[in-house]
Amino acid sequence: MSEENQPLLACIDGDESLTTKSLIVTKSSSNRLAITLSDVVEEREVDFVSAVFVATFDTKSGNIIEWSFPNNLDSQLEFLEFKALPSGAHTVDSDFIYFRCKNLFGLGCYARMRLNCEVERGARMKTVGILTPNYTTLFRHMQFLENQVQLQLQNCGDYDGLEEFLKDHQEAYPMSVNTDQPLITSKYLNHDTKLPIMKITHPAGCFSQFINFFGPSIFVLWKLVLLRKRILFFSPPPIGVVCYRVYCACCLGKITIEGVENNGDVDSIRPYFYINVADIDVISKQSTYIACTTEKVFEEKPQLFDVYVDNQRVTTKDQHLSHSNLMKVNKYDMEKYTNLINHKNDLQHQRITAKNDELPSEESFYQSYFTQQNNEIFQTLLDISCSNERTITNEHMRAMGLDPCSDRSFIMDLLELYAIDALLVADNPCCPY
Repeated sequence: MSEENQPLLACIDGDESLTTKSLIVTKSSSNRLAITLSDVVEEREVDFVSAVFVATFDTKSGNIIEWSFPNNLDSQLEFLEFKALPSGAHTVDSDFIYFRCKNLFGLGCYARMRLNCEVERGARMKTVGILTPNYTTLFRHMQFLENQVQLQLQNCGDYDGLEEFLKDHQEAYPMSVNTDQPLITSKYLNHDTKLPIMKITHPAGCFSQFINFFGPSIFVLWKLVLLRKRILFFSPPPIGVVCYRVYCACCLGKITIEGVENNGDVDSIRPYFYINVADIDVISKQSTYIACTTEKVFEEKPQLFDVYVDNQRVTTKDQHLSHSNLMKVNKYDMEKYTNLINHKNDLQHQRITAKNDELPSEESFYQSYFTQQNNEIFQTLLDISCSNERTITNEHMRAMGLDPCSDRSFIMDLLELYAIDALLVADNPCCPY
């Protein structure tokens, strides 16, 4: 088999590398989450790249895959050119796009160069992208792709650097794979259903920006993610920062208690990142997803999503969600948000005063915070389900950091979704539930 026609996936042999960071989030006697030092393991995943490609806008043919390695990538992955060149991309000079094609994840860097040329309608637009079996390693290649797209705009047809890049990131023992089937990878490619830790370095402080952007409404999104709702973020181009919001939203639902994901009919969270109208058939069959789009037409198709996020507006047309308190920020959400920001500031103070480079990043802190919140809630519910009474009281709700009245719908939906055998009672006769 020639190198140019090699399949998209290859076997990988090697050792996983583990890094230990000293962060864990615990609760104090005042029921306030606090930072203490302990061992948290972050995975460094195998950096395997399946394919590389160049997409361009052709004035006669529209979006096309100009070149790919392996060859004929567009015949294996339909609509790849529309993933790489999002709708509305012609309105911005640069952008980056995370996306999913079948069971592969992609990252493309887009750029537009203005020209005094009627043939190219005054501008040349290209995206240089890669595909991998795992989205958590894509960020490592951002700078390379940004440089390459500028080179492609200046020197069209020079693909030697891209071919060498792919060879450097593939192993020597290819294996055939059908991209319509579940990924066939070695044990060293992470396919853990619980989201792995991903440190984003472009732009710096991605998770902090995500938290600050939504403010207390972050805890509305948190509940919706735990309930595995179909969440669609909308934004006109540039779409790159919104792709990061998709990733951060997925991290809100991370659970590390064994067996929780296997209870009930619960599908694992998988980000789709950027989607367009070509994905309608795919996402219409999904019970849960988190994605983003630049195409306003999706707003007119509420059957495709449960929650629609336009800028900072989190809305729904789902009757159950509309008539519950799930879409509203309550008093306990405000308290959690204040505590979250206080702890982030505590971490910054520790980093400055201790001058300790080994302290965890803000990204790790935020993920640990929400993971701990989730674990405490599910551990409490599982413990109650194993007790004689199997009854959740207002005291239990407050211990989980939840509003005994406003969060009742959330807990009831959580019990049903994860098939946890517990009952929710109203201790307060004034509570309308």
